[in-house]
Amino acid sequence: MSANDAPRAKQPSVTYDSAFLKACRREPVPHTPVWFMRQAGRSLPEYRKVREGIPMLESCMRPELVTEITLQPVRRHDVDAAIYFSDIVVPLKAIGVDLDIKPGVGPVVERPIRTRADLAQLRDLTPEDVSYVTEAIGLLTRELGATPLIGFAGAPFTLASYLVEGGPSRTYENAKAMMYGDPELWADLLDRLADITTAFLKVQIEAGASAVQLFDSWAGALAPVDYRRSVLPASAKVFEAVAGYGVPRIHFGVGTGELLSLMGEAGADVVGVDWRVPMDEAVRRVGPGKALQGNLDPTVLFAPTEAVEAKTREVLDSAADLEGHIFNLGHGVMPSTDPDALTRLVEYVHTHTAR
Repeated sequence: MSANDAPRAKQPSVTYDSAFLKACRREPVPHTPVWFMRQAGRSLPEYRKVREGIPMLESCMRPELVTEITLQPVRRHDVDAAIYFSDIVVPLKAIGVDLDIKPGVGPVVERPIRTRADLAQLRDLTPEDVSYVTEAIGLLTRELGATPLIGFAGAPFTLASYLVEGGPSRTYENAKAMMYGDPELWADLLDRLADITTAFLKVQIEAGASAVQLFDSWAGALAPVDYRRSVLPASAKVFEAVAGYGVPRIHFGVGTGELLSLMGEAGADVVGVDWRVPMDEAVRRVGPGKALQGNLDPTVLFAPTEAVEAKTREVLDSAADLEGHIFNLGHGVMPSTDPDALTRLVEYVHTHTAR
């Protein structure tokens, strides 16, 4: 099936009864499932070893390397789900956008999108553009067995922010200037990015991903009224386009406490919560019918084990009445985190929540 055709529901698989997928579906679980954003990241010495001398984007295009990196935290930490190793700009690179990931900086775009003519950089994504993704997920699902694999993509707003700014930004002045000053161009940009993101997620689901997460990393820079008018439609388009596959859809952003209800409204089955909002308050904001994911502050892991466990209990107690809870950090694993602290955290959550 082409990545742009209508989706079909996936049949129950070997991962269907996993604790992670049960929690996504708000079903009873044997223990609260755990995974971490950036779990296959710079905190692992084995990751640094296999990545040595290999640029980030090249790493994302080598199926055997992607497989190894994705599996590393599953082996080491016994997490309940793997997250596909990639980067949110991979689909943009795949369609020919001139960009690179510069160490210590992040994605840098050679020709930022500032005019309607610049939209020509964004052609449709085809499965052939990312054949290495299909190959890597095939390798991974064979290795993972009953452990679910989470596919992911960057949300249209976050991708647009990089494309318009030309790289990371603290203020998003160029992106917001377009959003406010040329709303038609902004809407067309996000709509095109929604199609690219949808195609990228469909490739991953078709290849065997058991769930997908849409990262809207920078959506917290927006006021709710701007999010509803200028961002939500594009994210909703992505979630609706993959709904027919029947795999859980997760939505996550940083600093999005004021947007939680809107992020749930966009159509995800699971809403990620950063550490700024307690889980019991988050469920009130999101409303019924959604599982929640989160939300230990990543910096807590630098504290002594007793303090980590105390803060973890606070999260678990706050989430005790949720229909579905997936334990995660409120953002990604920080590079200098002690990997053993993550391993102990997984074991503690599993033991503390065993039914």
